[in-house]
Amino acid sequence: MPLRALFVDFDAYFASVEQQDDPALRGRPVAVVPVMADTSCCIAVSYPAKRHGIKTGTPVAEAKRRCPGLVLRLARHTRYIEVHHQLVQAVQSCIPVDAVLSIDEMACTLTGSWCAPERARGIAGRIKAAVREVGDALTCSIGIAPNRFLAKTASKMDKPDGLTVIQKEDLPQALYRLQLGDLNGIGPRMRARLAAAGIHTVADLYAASAASLRQVWGGVEGERMYARLRGETVPEPETARGSIGHSHVLPPELREDEAALAVLHRLLQKAAWRLRHLGYFAGGMGLELRYLDGEWWRGRRRLEATQDTLVLTRAMTALWDQRPRRRLCLLGVGVTLTHLCEARGQSLELFPEAAARGRLFETVDRLNARFGRNALYFGGAHRALEAAPMRIAFTHVPDPRLER
Repeated sequence: MPLRALFVDFDAYFASVEQQDDPALRGRPVAVVPVMADTSCCIAVSYPAKRHGIKTGTPVAEAKRRCPGLVLRLARHTRYIEVHHQLVQAVQSCIPVDAVLSIDEMACTLTGSWCAPERARGIAGRIKAAVREVGDALTCSIGIAPNRFLAKTASKMDKPDGLTVIQKEDLPQALYRLQLGDLNGIGPRMRARLAAAGIHTVADLYAASAASLRQVWGGVEGERMYARLRGETVPEPETARGSIGHSHVLPPELREDEAALAVLHRLLQKAAWRLRHLGYFAGGMGLELRYLDGEWWRGRRRLEATQDTLVLTRAMTALWDQRPRRRLCLLGVGVTLTHLCEARGQSLELFPEAAARGRLFETVDRLNARFGRNALYFGGAHRALEAAPMRIAFTHVPDPRLER
């Protein structure tokens, strides 16, 4: 079974970009945060910070206790996207990139003579050199294996700046030092289901039959896992977009209800803009509120399929009015448009007012794309125009024109 996949995983990406731009940060514990507040959490940390037990999701207050010398940097998502595109070009100069899977991950296919282990290692070396040309503080870890799943797994096995090759003859022993949670697709809930089936280690997982894994996963995905672990190439099913949303951790000055609602208006208007740009209608909405004590409130509402910001605003206001009246301040808010359907499958508006509003939103979107995010907006967002800047999700590299 030849080597077919090469996976590139950039190390501590956000923190590394900060260290690239500010050489004084190199070699120091650095945490990137969404807002400068102890109630926030770290969204990326440098390797010196990781050695103190700080990781993505660690509350800032706890991170400071673990590492008194920790340096905090406010996230600069536009900069991370700019460097990301430079890195994609760097990798492309060595081997075609098949898929950009996230801001810091990309997958490539090895073909022909590239499948030979020494040729594949040589390509990996050229990629690392090309990345250093983009920035000498930037590194990547590379995995090479018979399929993408194993290549991604290998890219995590020797970080930072590592290179791991898993060949057919290395299986399954090469995987046995991993925990189940180290394998893509096995989260806390799946670990619990595997434990209930008597599967506690990667060795147990590898020894299980395809039929038993199908039963644990509740479908064909269990059989896919069985095949992936053995280096087989499994066609990935197409996934449809299920939602569009934004969330924001509130800085202290925006935690009272009126200001938090303004932030929600800002988030909703960004989501509606993306909805129209991507060619979808929304048939539902979700609202999430997180309080300082860690409690959450979630509201859901079904809608007639729409792209209309005014209709969506009324739905969000109705959900907001249903929230529990708590004395504690809000820590975070989020709005999600759900039950998406493609615009081309929707009938044209019959009523002149609705059709005119559709043309209005097209004009608003064009003006905001040309002149910037605050050229035209609905008044509910006025107090929060500079709040909720662009964020980068795990599997989504945003377009700054739409999400800034």
